[in-house]
Amino acid sequence: MPRSLELHPDRLLPAEPSVRALARALYADIADLPIVSPHGHTDPRWFADNAPFGNATDLLLVPDHYVFRMLYSQGVALEDLGVRNPGVDPRAAWRLFAERYTLFRGTPSRMWLDWVFAEAFGMGVQLEADTADLYFDTITEMLATDSFRPRALFDRYGIEVIATTESPLDTLEHHAAIRAENARAGGWQGRVITAYRPDPVVDPEFEGFSANLDALSALTGEDCRTWRGYLAAHRQRRAFFAQMGATSTDHGHPTAQTANLSPAEAEALFDTVARGAFTPAEAELFRAQMLTEMAAMSCDDGLVMQIHPGSFRNHNAQLFERLGRDKGADIPTRTDYVHALKPLLDRFGNARDLSIILFTLDESAYARELAPLAGHYPCLKLGPAWWFHDSPEGMRRFRLMTTETAGFYNTVGFNDDTRAFLSIPARHDVARRIDCGFLAQLVAEHRIEDWEAAELARDLTYNLAKRAYKL
Repeated sequence: MPRSLELHPDRLLPAEPSVRALARALYADIADLPIVSPHGHTDPRWFADNAPFGNATDLLLVPDHYVFRMLYSQGVALEDLGVRNPGVDPRAAWRLFAERYTLFRGTPSRMWLDWVFAEAFGMGVQLEADTADLYFDTITEMLATDSFRPRALFDRYGIEVIATTESPLDTLEHHAAIRAENARAGGWQGRVITAYRPDPVVDPEFEGFSANLDALSALTGEDCRTWRGYLAAHRQRRAFFAQMGATSTDHGHPTAQTANLSPAEAEALFDTVARGAFTPAEAELFRAQMLTEMAAMSCDDGLVMQIHPGSFRNHNAQLFERLGRDKGADIPTRTDYVHALKPLLDRFGNARDLSIILFTLDESAYARELAPLAGHYPCLKLGPAWWFHDSPEGMRRFRLMTTETAGFYNTVGFNDDTRAFLSIPARHDVARRIDCGFLAQLVAEHRIEDWEAAELARDLTYNLAKRAYKL
């Protein structure tokens, strides 16, 4: 007999009854606020073409590295799940997932997926081997209906704006199509914007870096084998991205290291990396210099700067060679911010026309480094608990370790950072519940008033993200 699937209305709220009652009231006030999703990796083609998603595997399994990395850790080949393998039987891949759904007990993925199963698709029984085909058929049939096309889901879940993330080499044709649809009389009005992610032409160790420089030259008409032309190309592409709605840049460097070289030193370093004759130390120095150069450009064009450091990308070399990037093998590392950011902050730290949002995968830096930095420098804000810490415990730790020094208003609300579209409302619901629980505890301890908690709940849910990302 299948086990029932029910979402408890008080899930994730504090266990102590009086605090839970406070949290419940706070949550009720903000639960239905619009979703602002200012950083993520959904595919703009979904919204441009508005084509059906296809089947349960294509929608929920293949794009979600949180899911398939767990299955891989238990011996399931990614190709058997449909990852970079369009020839796989999607039903067979789904069965592999369903048979192992117990692996996700206690994980954020379990919470997100159960929300999607119950709220989006109305499933009333647990996913397991015996219900695998029921799930696959029900979800796949619903995806074929107009109410489950990307634009309809965007509207259904109250998404006010969503940002995707593209390389400077992307022509943004899907964003152009979306903007044309927005402008058409009676056209869909969903707001989908891009963000400038220059890693492929900033990181000398990024695969294909040399060819990427040539592609950037061809795209912009600038000579990107010269320092002057290379910087001009970035400015040109940033302006184009801004025309397509971008309000932010994003930088996924291995470390938070910055540098402030003289123009002559920077040009000489660029010549070295452009020739491909660099050492690992020179590659790191170039990435560091480019963070400072990007900050300078943000002072000019107003794009908000996001720094997402501290991931050892593609740690599984064999998997990377076989299947490429973003296959669940990125591992957090220790990250220094105090010393690493100082060259950039020496130059721009007191600028009030610059906004830099810092993220971390190193929780040990929260109270020691990040909160004190954001609690002092006008240009710095703290991004929310990210990636491996996008969890109830991770969100609580973030609030506990940063609020006393940085406060709430040097943070930027929540962003979901996801490739899995339907996890967006699920993740935002988790963040709203956790924040309401945290605020309720402060009220119960008489550290803030109930009306302050109500204001903060709305700010953390909606206002701070709009303000920080200039939305």
